[in-house]
Amino acid sequence: MRLLFSRQWWWTTLLVIAALGVMVRLGIWQLDRLQQRRTFNARVSVQLAQPLLVLDSETLGADLANMEYRSVMVKGEYDPSQEAALSNQVWNSQPGVHLLTPLRISGSDQAVLVDRGWIPLVEAAPERWGKFTEPGLVEVRGVIRTSQHRPRFGGLPDTTQAPGQGRVTSWNRVNLARLAEQTPYPLLPIYIQQAPDPSWTTLPYRSQPELDLSEGPHLGYAVQWFLFASVLAIGYPFFVRHSTLPHTARPPAAQRTPPPPSGWA
Repeated sequence: MRLLFSRQWWWTTLLVIAALGVMVRLGIWQLDRLQQRRTFNARVSVQLAQPLLVLDSETLGADLANMEYRSVMVKGEYDPSQEAALSNQVWNSQPGVHLLTPLRISGSDQAVLVDRGWIPLVEAAPERWGKFTEPGLVEVRGVIRTSQHRPRFGGLPDTTQAPGQGRVTSWNRVNLARLAEQTPYPLLPIYIQQAPDPSWTTLPYRSQPELDLSEGPHLGYAVQWFLFASVLAIGYPFFVRHSTLPHTARPPAAQRTPPPPSGWA
């Protein structure tokens, strides 16, 4: 220990200690991520196993925000005047947007936002959405999704609505609190991602969330970081000790015994 903190090695030792701290913290962080992943998987698995929820006047008071990914069915009429688009969406490697349309729930004064699916970027202007209107009473089946309050890492924030600006029609995420501010009637705190229907072969193209319920690579990453820390913690003292051991000097060239001439026995 005194050798590690000697004048020659103390600065290197501090760097090694800092590196050990970072490696251990990264390992713990990966274990935290693993626990979060397990909690998410368990919650989603429970919702996937639940029966279809019929969203009507009797179930609107349920704790819908804790039912994400549960299958749901609702009837009502769309309000295209309050439609918006979710930008930066892809279908078969083609850019586009998803149409977000409020559905006035039958027998209720409330509405639920529905992600009706993908349309190509050339149709993304609001004045072109009329061709995708679904008039009259409709039945929507899909899964419950929750509001997206913050952008993903590296994602763009949404435009802040200025006084007198009017409705914002293009959004980077489904922020229901923000969307509710510009909707003239109550919106539920969840939205529905509409499921594909074999009988629906035109735009908008429906899709469902792609769920990965594996534990991911977090345990392997944690083991790697702890292994790196162990190798450094054990190997560094040996390296220092080996570097400070006196080396046996070789004799001067004049004192070395010359090799025997070639061919001598």
